[in-house]
Amino acid sequence: MSPLSQQEPSKILENIQALDSKKIRFEINRFELPIGVEGTFGVIKHPGAALAVPIKENGNVIVLRQYRFAISRRILEFPAGTLEPNEAPLKTIQRELQEESGYKASKWDSLGVVMPCPGYSDEIIHLYLAREIEPLLKQPSGDEDEDIEVLEMTTSELEDCIASGNEALDGKSVTAWHRACQVLKP
Repeated sequence: MSPLSQQEPSKILENIQALDSKKIRFEINRFELPIGVEGTFGVIKHPGAALAVPIKENGNVIVLRQYRFAISRRILEFPAGTLEPNEAPLKTIQRELQEESGYKASKWDSLGVVMPCPGYSDEIIHLYLAREIEPLLKQPSGDEDEDIEVLEMTTSELEDCIASGNEALDGKSVTAWHRACQVLKP
């Protein structure tokens, strides 16, 4: 398989409208695509994010059950967070793992990147495998707007959740788990 293709930026002909939110910006722009076609498209501009698949020494996985307002439900997902300005992705996820799960890791492996919504967003999520994890001595308070339950699951339990569809999981977590399994193969 060939490596990821290089970027072929579209030319922005006109910025029609923009709306800034807490961490994202929504723009409506008129573009000229690399094939020469012009069109008006909405794009979510995102600073990027990082995610960790935390694996304990016993092989169990730390997973979060987190409330997501956009879909009005709780879903299973791995710890993740938005990149702060000028913050390296690994620093972001080291911080987020502690804030969201109450664990820290001393071994980190890159699992590449995922682009979860390329049809309307430029978000890139950096994926990591976090190993040699241990609980923090003092549990962090977390962000005020986060509603998170920290779970420990066996790999079989997680696989069953993914395969059965009985628990809602997000795409970034399923992708990260798939890539982590490739690294963890005996």
